Amino acid sequence: MAHRFVLASKSPARLAQLRAAGIDPQVIASDVDETPLPDEPAADLTARLARLKAEAVLERICLDRPTVLVACDSVLDLDGRVLGKPLTPERAIRWWYRMRGRSGVLVTGHHIVVHDERGTRSSTRVGTTILTFADLTDAEIAAYAATGEPEKVAGAFTLDGLGAPFITRIVGDPHNVTGISLPLVRQTLLDLDVPWQDLWTRA
Repeated sequence: MAHRFVLASKSPARLAQLRAAGIDPQVIASDVDETPLPDEPAADLTARLARLKAEAVLERICLDRPTVLVACDSVLDLDGRVLGKPLTPERAIRWWYRMRGRSGVLVTGHHIVVHDERGTRSSTRVGTTILTFADLTDAEIAAYAATGEPEKVAGAFTLDGLGAPFITRIVGDPHNVTGISLPLVRQTLLDLDVPWQDLWTRA
């Protein structure tokens, strides 16, 4: 029996990426507390939150069939400072004043659980991508913040939305920037004995 694919996230960007790659997941939001621990590095934070999100969703589903569950969490590491979702336009503006013309690292933690006739197994891995931001004017920052987009996303920017023109260089996996590294997920699933192509719902 084919594995069902559960995405433990309500992120439209993650869902869109999976669908574009031929996978149509069941979406179940986790709604866990994303507050960082004191001095918690970005990689540790995203790995921990991805695990918590996966555990929260696992408690709500019935493992009565082969299942792949993927949970993710993303933040921007700007010189060691962890930037999650700004939540307000004012904070997004302050962040962009620091980000413009500089580079940061988008960090995404992935926790993957596989359940089938061979048992239940899991793996946690973290992907990183280096980004360089354009030197935005104050007017551009104010206009972008006014759209409401940056306050809802990690690092106060998107690569697949209104923020795309503000990213001048990417080093690493671009999928990771939009919240889920498809190459990392594919390799992790292979290591857990699930071929990526077996998850396709359409060619």
